[in-house]
Amino acid sequence: MAEVIAILGARGFGLPCARRMGKGRQLVLGDNNPETLAATSEILSREGYRLTTHVVDVSDMDSVSRFAAQSAALGTLRSVVHTAGISPRMGTPERILAVNLVGTINVMDAFLPCAGEGCVCVVIASNAGNFAPVPAELEALMANGRAEEILAEASKVAGADTGLGAYWLAKRCNQLRVQADAPAWGARGARIVSVSPGMMSTEMMHYERDIGAPVDAAVGDLPLGRIGHPDEIATAVEWLCSPDAAFVTGTDLLVDGGQVAAIRWAATMIEDPRNRETQTSV
Repeated sequence: MAEVIAILGARGFGLPCARRMGKGRQLVLGDNNPETLAATSEILSREGYRLTTHVVDVSDMDSVSRFAAQSAALGTLRSVVHTAGISPRMGTPERILAVNLVGTINVMDAFLPCAGEGCVCVVIASNAGNFAPVPAELEALMANGRAEEILAEASKVAGADTGLGAYWLAKRCNQLRVQADAPAWGARGARIVSVSPGMMSTEMMHYERDIGAPVDAAVGDLPLGRIGHPDEIATAVEWLCSPDAAFVTGTDLLVDGGQVAAIRWAATMIEDPRNRETQTSV
């Protein structure tokens, strides 16, 4: 029976994940854009991968459920990689929450019944989730509540009516939902984790830069001093789905070039840590 890798999102992180994880396996690729699906399918087919494609709207539970059933019908589901999403300037706050927050809940809920021993679900969140000003009561609701309840309460948070605020809230919900869902996946012998990228050289990031987001300035402030590459996320996802990560579940892997660390400790950082002892003793 074929081993199946289901990937939602046909570009950005989806394509490098498909390349890394699809060798000798059945790829099932979902995206809401038929043209994007066709273009990615042609690339992968030419490279010798075996795949099927489906148009999927992650904000529609029925659409996601069909995709999950179609994926599971093709063999043994080994990995689900959810990369689909939109950036802070790609839609209204309502649409961002529908895709990035509700869509992720839909994917996790639809694939859980299909997961068996050794299956791994990886949700692509964002380091933006680490900056979301979420009250503790809302965090608890994000982790375990129904999507409609979460949306109602999230709308009361300051900034939720902006694209950036909606994006931050959605990505924090992704991280929390993965934590809370780990026991349910574990009961089926499966694992679930999230990965939080930072500044990555994807089409989404280039779009943000082109319409005025201060991407270059933010990259210049990173401890590593460069933008990340999509394949670096695919490498992390591949490891998380491998037996080498068999004890990793219900957690978030931050892959952001040190951005969260730098922002969190900017007020107390010494320019050159090697001089810390000398500077503090003077």
